Parts: sequence; C-alpha cells; structure tokens
Amino acid sequence: MEYLIKNRLNQFKGAVESTEISNEKNLKFSLEDGLTEVYKLLLSLKKKKGSLYVIGNGGSAAIASHAVIDFMNVANISAQTLHDSASLTCMANDYGYENSFAKILNFILKKEDVLIIVSSSGKSKNMINAGKIVKEIGATLITMSGFKPENTLRTLGNINIWSNSEDYGLVEIAHQFILHNLSDRFIKIDSCK
Repeated sequence: MEYLIKNRLNQFKGAVESTEISNEKNLKFSLEDGLTEVYKLLLSLKKKKGSLYVIGNGGSAAIASHAVIDFMNVANISAQTLHDSASLTCMANDYGYENSFAKILNFILKKEDVLIIVSSSGKSKNMINAGKIVKEIGATLITMSGFKPENTLRTLGNINIWSNSEDYGLVEIAHQFILHNLSDRFIKIDSCK
C-alpha cells in the first residue's frame, strides 16, 4: 500500500512539474514564470476592478467553484462561476449545451474581465465555444487543460496552462493546486498594506 501511495504522489509531482504554460503566440514559459504572468494578469484585473469568471464541467466545475471562493476570500477579486442551474439550463435548452456558457458570457463579459476555463481534456465543445466568445469580446482568456498536448482549448488562451497527464484525477488535482498557488500569491501583497 505504501508503494501505491508513493507512486501516486510521484505521478502527481510529475504532472505539476511538467506542466507547460504558453501564451497565444505559443511562447513557452517556465512554470514559475508562467504563473507569474497569470498573477500579473489577475493583479491588473483586481486594480481595474474587473471581474474574474471561472468555468468547467463536472469535476472541473467543482474546481472552478473552489477557486472562485479563494480568489474572492484570499485575493479580494470579484469572482464567480457561471454554474447557476436556471441560467445554464435555459441557455442549454434554447441554444444547445455546446453554446450555453458562450451565450451567458456574451451577456455579461466585458473587455477588462478575465475568464479561466478549466477542462481536463481541453476538447469539450461548450468550453471551446466559451473561449471563442471571450476572444471575440476582447477579454482575457486563461485555459487550463491536460490529456493531449494538442487539445483545441490549449490553442485559444492568452495564457494556456497544460498539465502533462491523461489521468483525470491527476489533471484535476494539478489544476486545483495551480489555482490555489495563484490565489495564495495575493496573501503577501494584501498583508503588506
């Protein structure tokens, strides 16, 4: 049993350490430099009093909800998910599930806002369509994906975070770890005021 725990721990460590962060021009950053770039985007968002939206499906939706709490409570950023069941099911019913998030974003997203899309596979049509609408509006898009390195979502963001694993659990935990790391970076800044 101890071997299985250590093996799983090493797999998680590998998924995080081999995470790749790139920009829309496919310029690759080291993990720390990439997270610093994302932090700067979020710090700018906070200063401009813009809104942060975080979305995902299934387990990624749960990660998005947790991240929103941290960004509000720790980073003092206006943050929310778009998982309200009435809004989401209305848009899914009227426009198809693949367009549900994109339709909501079309109503509320402003150029100064940031959307983080969390998707293990990076190939969910509703996440891809949400990313495309962000680009049309001219807001900032940060994608988080895993599985195949050439997934579609990874090509859409201003910043793309790809965790190198095809294991749902490892990708999801890597995404949660990274989002926690980003919100925790605000603790030092805010405590110095």
